[in-house]
Amino acid sequence: MVSETTSTPAAIEAFSSELHVEVSGPEGAPPVLLLHGWGSSAEIMRGAGAALGDARRVYNLDLPGHGKTPPPPAPWGVPEYAALVAHFLRERDLAPLPVVGHSNGGRIALFMASDERYADLFSRLVLVSPSGVTPDRPLSYYLRTGWIKTIKAPFALLPAPFRERALDWLRSTIFWQLAASSDYQQTTGVMRETFVKTVTFHLDDRLSRVRVPTLLLWGDRDTAVSRRQMETLEREIPDAGLVVLEGAGHYGYLDDPATYAAAVRHFLLEDA
Repeated sequence: MVSETTSTPAAIEAFSSELHVEVSGPEGAPPVLLLHGWGSSAEIMRGAGAALGDARRVYNLDLPGHGKTPPPPAPWGVPEYAALVAHFLRERDLAPLPVVGHSNGGRIALFMASDERYADLFSRLVLVSPSGVTPDRPLSYYLRTGWIKTIKAPFALLPAPFRERALDWLRSTIFWQLAASSDYQQTTGVMRETFVKTVTFHLDDRLSRVRVPTLLLWGDRDTAVSRRQMETLEREIPDAGLVVLEGAGHYGYLDDPATYAAAVRHFLLEDA
């Protein structure tokens, strides 16, 4: 897996001024970082920080292309998002600190915790239905991706300038829209390629490198992340434990806030 960024450190540092951050909790309290999932925002993620707001200084980010933070200047993937988060933490001298990551925010946190450039930034991980483990693929997925490859193939023969225009046209047609996922269809501009680069970035071969205590939370009605994926995380991360939120879906911290709060407070406040 390629783990280098395609944007320069200078470009990522320049973009950091665009990053919207919500800060709450007592001044001077130990910090905690919140990273939301794809299509979410700091506003939605507030519920994940509410359990700690009286005891931690909560830094809740709107990641690029979400909430009040504009899209990145070019298509970004997980390494670029990770570099931006690292710059944010180092610039404010917040590390090491615990991080609460939901869905794609969990994917970013896992990548950082398994990378020697960033591993020292986190003291603990709280991951709510994190992405990153290769998902189960239904037959419909292979049919859809096969169809996309088929309709794109003729455009590869065109010269580069015409090819890009033709592909832009193709993405606007009913044929493409029928094949694309709902999340893909909801993106526009630079965020479309960012979405593709992000959701195809898997971390299976890196999980054993995560060396900090990790709390995993998963709703047993989650249709986005499977039990098998969560069991893989629990098995492969050396110091990990799984809490199942009964009756909760993908947003477990909203669906079962009481169990979420009890588990997270114990892990970060009482068991630290």
